[in-house]
Amino acid sequence: MIDLSPVFRREKTLAEIGAPITKQDLIAFTNEILDTQRAIIAEATDADVVFVPVDPQANDANAAPGTEVQQAWTLGHVVVHATAGSEEGAATALTLARSVQVEGRSRYETPWERVTSVAQVVQRYEESRKMRLAMLDAWPEQPDLANSYTPTEVFGPMNAVARFLLGLAHEQSHLEQLREIMRQAKQARGAN
Repeated sequence: MIDLSPVFRREKTLAEIGAPITKQDLIAFTNEILDTQRAIIAEATDADVVFVPVDPQANDANAAPGTEVQQAWTLGHVVVHATAGSEEGAATALTLARSVQVEGRSRYETPWERVTSVAQVVQRYEESRKMRLAMLDAWPEQPDLANSYTPTEVFGPMNAVARFLLGLAHEQSHLEQLREIMRQAKQARGAN
């Protein structure tokens, strides 16, 4: 898996990490990160999907009014949030690769409250894989990698590769959270 942690430590930019990365690398990384998540939840039960873990660091600054800002996220919530971020990255990257300027966000997040079973989680992963790979397949033969935009000063200017990587970096940042939810859920149901 591509190590994207230097981005979050502000040691490298996404543009620097993305410079040698090809579309084929993005395809491989997409499959790898989704397969990793599927492996993490391989022993999950439907009860685990809605299990509310203990998370003293929970702080959702973007929580909807009237919801708990410090409510720990369920496995289902993490899955729909992480996949939505990577899908947004793929959609925006496709826009950039086609020499089109990015205007606004291209994000849809499945309501996490509706994801209550392992089958729904697996379906979400596979639907996300299908969409992301289709968006990569839609890139022109010669993508416009000079076309960039700056969605936030923190990450600096991003071309198509860097923007795709931002979605994957965000998704990668939730892997330990998924592992911890599964650890707590298995412990709560008495599994080893």
